[in-house]
Amino acid sequence: MRVPLPAAFLTAPLAHRAYHDRGLGRPENSRGAIMAAITAGYGIEIDLQLSSDGVALVFHDEALDRLTTRTGLIKHHTAAELTQIKLRDSEETIPTLAEILALVAGRTTLLIEIKDQTDTMSDTDGRLEAATAVQLAPYQGPAAVMSFNPHSIAHIARLAPQIPRGLTTSAYDPTDWAPLAPATCDRLRDIPDYDRTLSSFISHQAADLSRPRVAELKSQGAAILCWTIRSPAAEAEARKIAQNITFETYAAALPA
Repeated sequence: MRVPLPAAFLTAPLAHRAYHDRGLGRPENSRGAIMAAITAGYGIEIDLQLSSDGVALVFHDEALDRLTTRTGLIKHHTAAELTQIKLRDSEETIPTLAEILALVAGRTTLLIEIKDQTDTMSDTDGRLEAATAVQLAPYQGPAAVMSFNPHSIAHIARLAPQIPRGLTTSAYDPTDWAPLAPATCDRLRDIPDYDRTLSSFISHQAADLSRPRVAELKSQGAAILCWTIRSPAAEAEARKIAQNITFETYAAALPA
């Protein structure tokens, strides 16, 4: 069953990795960035990675190095270890998905991106998808799940069929996506898995919104979001095609 993306996802702009600003002590995907987005009236986009013991963590990178004072891969640490690691430029630690769902508590839209766990966009073991589905099952607020990896969304369609789901999509320039195989880039560029995954939306690379496949999907009823907008001028251009934006580094205008 294809679950429509709720209309709320097409109104308030979505703060990319929440409304983050390291200079103000609220790193990306942090509790502070979540609360700042809610206070400002924005929707929220977050990312998920998986701990070694199967817990969904709200964190963008597969490695700890850029965002924390530690090194190594998320998947090599337990949730108990990860939730004690401080995020750079703050007193915060890495949150779990369960914590963030309790914090948001339905007060705004929550767009959840499952990060590829394979590095090759191949089929996953389903562990992160299962952990996500378990946490979302009792959640009462507006939430949707997306991933660059269509296999992840196929798992979500099976594990949490009630949750709106979509694909994060791109121009897939092989230079930008190395070491992903150029043949895989060529396949994913045409968004061939939209119907197979029973998706109801895409979040597409803003610079590539003019791609005919995007227009085709929109004409068939797909909701079109985009990533990542960083200025009012870029927002104005993107909104000629996209119905909503994911943004960062500026204060996106709220609907009147």
